[in-house]
Amino acid sequence: MSNKNPLISIITPCFNAEAYLSQTIESLINQTYTNWELIIINDCSTDNSLNIIKDFQEKDRRIKLYNTCRSSGSPSEPRNIGINNADGEYIAFLDADDIWFSEKLEIQINFMKKNNYDISYSYYEKINWSGVKNNRVIKTRKITTFRNILKSNSIPCLTSMVSKKAIGETRFKQIPQEDFCFWIDILKKGFKAYNMCVVTALYRESPSSRSSNKLAMFKGYWNVIRREQHINFVRCCYFMITYSILGFIKFIK
Repeated sequence: MSNKNPLISIITPCFNAEAYLSQTIESLINQTYTNWELIIINDCSTDNSLNIIKDFQEKDRRIKLYNTCRSSGSPSEPRNIGINNADGEYIAFLDADDIWFSEKLEIQINFMKKNNYDISYSYYEKINWSGVKNNRVIKTRKITTFRNILKSNSIPCLTSMVSKKAIGETRFKQIPQEDFCFWIDILKKGFKAYNMCVVTALYRESPSSRSSNKLAMFKGYWNVIRREQHINFVRCCYFMITYSILGFIKFIK
């Protein structure tokens, strides 16, 4: 394809995702935008995930497989492996149990190229573990900067797309809320992220997911802004209040 249709690298960590992995990959194969590569990092899965990936590989050469040497316990290391091996001008993230709408990549890359944006994201809709919708659309702020992301993470990883230029040497850290810290590290370079303000993905909500443990989320958030970003104590307390309020609003949706 020409420069008007740049290569997009999609990074998918996978650990024991056999139940929904096929549906996730198919949502990518069905994209109207076709110049992409899927980098799946198998994180020592013990179920049938590896065989599912290999079956798709045989049918589509755009799918690439990497394996970790040991189970990492979080998406950080697999995502970093993906970034390090990505050939695309742009990078997007899709977890192994989430789903993209078929026009997601086409809408997003056009949005970014037209406006010369380096980072974009969108709304998404929550579904339960069985895939049932419940009109739970999550809408986040229209423009995200380093200053306002400290109040709450408004860049959903499953809808994000970022230029390789903006990522540079930034990588995911092996900490709770690693995606939150990742976006802060990029935005503090001076970049801004822009919301397309349309729903482009389905987020599968698990009762046992990390996001279901609210106390752990609060601790992880504090760790990011206080220890990783070195925000002073008073400002951290202020941001903690705004994070709690915005988090509660998001939780009840």
